[in-house]
Parts: sequence; C-alpha cells; structure tokens
Amino acid sequence: MIALLQRVAEARVRIDGAVVGEIGAGVLALVCAERGDEEAGAGRLVERMLGLRMFADGAGRMNRSVRDVAGGVLIVPQFTLAADTRGGNRPGFSPAADPERGRALYELVVARARGAYPRVATGRFGAHMQVALVNDGPVTFWLRVDPPGGAG
Repeated sequence: MIALLQRVAEARVRIDGAVVGEIGAGVLALVCAERGDEEAGAGRLVERMLGLRMFADGAGRMNRSVRDVAGGVLIVPQFTLAADTRGGNRPGFSPAADPERGRALYELVVARARGAYPRVATGRFGAHMQVALVNDGPVTFWLRVDPPGGAG
C-alpha cells in the first residue's frame, strides 16, 4: 500500500460542491492499494501514518507525530499513486488494485485509523473530489508498505 503524507495547516475534500471531509492542522494522507496488498499492510500503513514524526518539537526538529500534536488526519483515496509512468506519456494503472479490492482496503485503512485515533476525516472512494490543502513546510513523505513477497 502507498500513502503520500502531507503535513498541512488545513485540508478539505469537496464532492459536488459539498465539503465531505475537513481538518485543521494535521496530515493529509492520499492512499492507494496495489495488486497483492493484504489487510496486514493496511494496518501497518495506519501505524506508520499515525506514528511518523513529521511535526516540530520545541527545538524545531521533526520529533512529534500527528498523535503527539493532536492534529487531524484526512484520508483520501487516490489510485493514481500506483501509476506506472516509466514509458510514454500515458500512465498505466495495472499496478493498482482492482476497484473492488481497492475500496475494501481503503475502507479498512479508514476503519483502522478511526479505531486508533479520534480525529479522522475522509474523502469518498470512487468519487470525483476536489482536494484543497495548505501544505505546512512544505513537508511531504511517501510511505509504502510492500505487498507480501516484497514486490515493488
């Protein structure tokens, strides 16, 4: 599974003009399931997302997690993170999980995050979304939990 994490001052998701998910300071997580990903990977991704030290401590060093700063977490599905862009000008999406599996793993990530942390908002799988954010830093990290067998 892949997550692109951005430390944000604020972020929101709109669908058809209506805000469906919104946070103040915290982490925007764009999440993608790849072929071969399993439930254990979803749990590991959530642990890493909530525990990654990407917020400054009193000395200005990145030593605090979103939990430590009581920030929000906005989880948005984004299958394009699995795109194969190695050749040509048109990305290929065969590395992404099929839509049914992708939805199940995204929903599992959301459920695990909500079970472990109280300040979670979401986008909607399969919807056309407008995501607005103010990247704080900017600070952006790419996380990947490899499928079983270490593929990728």
